[in-house]
Amino acid sequence: MKEKVILNRMKAGDEEAFAWLYNHYWQKVYHFARLYLTSSSEISEAVQDVFLHVWEARETFDNSKNFDGYLFIITRNIIFNYSRRYFNELNFKMTVLQSMEEGYSIEEELDARDLKRYIDKLVVQLPANRQRIFRMSRELHLSNKQIAEQCAITEKAVERQITLALKFIRDNLPFFVLFMRF
Repeated sequence: MKEKVILNRMKAGDEEAFAWLYNHYWQKVYHFARLYLTSSSEISEAVQDVFLHVWEARETFDNSKNFDGYLFIITRNIIFNYSRRYFNELNFKMTVLQSMEEGYSIEEELDARDLKRYIDKLVVQLPANRQRIFRMSRELHLSNKQIAEQCAITEKAVERQITLALKFIRDNLPFFVLFMRF
């Protein structure tokens, strides 16, 4: 079959024509991607992405253009995107590791544990219903709506109880800070 006829058929949505193009060109795309990508799964994924792009953009493809060149450009762009994503992920991981190394302090960890214990002692001092609502919110991570349904109260009442609990904790934290400085 003449390639121009196949391209016209694919452009019109003919899946058989697309399958012919895939079978005819996938190895070229695969070998080109293999020059730049190391993982066989990434290479296979890149080939799939190239042909997915061809299919999705079929209606805008200009039949007067060289299909080989079109595939090359798509493949190159996808490989660049993979490389950019890889370097962004690597940079993110390095930044996280670096900040963990720089920011970690055993004293800070101990202070955080002490603060958690102190807050837990304050929560125990809350009225039983407020304590229950506060724990459902902060420890069980339930929404105000879920808490309201479980406690058979309005969402406004839940918000009010959480606000009062936070105010009590906030009002009593200065004592902890004074204690920690000595």
